[in-house]
Amino acid sequence: MRLVLNGQPREAPELATVADLAAWLALPAFGSAIELNGEVIRRADHAATPLTEGDRLEVVRLVGGG
Repeated sequence: MRLVLNGQPREAPELATVADLAAWLALPAFGSAIELNGEVIRRADHAATPLTEGDRLEVVRLVGGG
């Protein structure tokens, strides 16, 4: 499956949902956000939100520090 991830074309395994993408990227349970085609997807909706060929995703990980 071809996706655009953070502005870069990527080949990914056949991912059915945003939850599959999060698992493939090994995103932590908290401290990250996923935007799909310009819309932030609530974590509660990850498993019910399908991915399709050519989707544009932005993944943001929160970083703490001082």
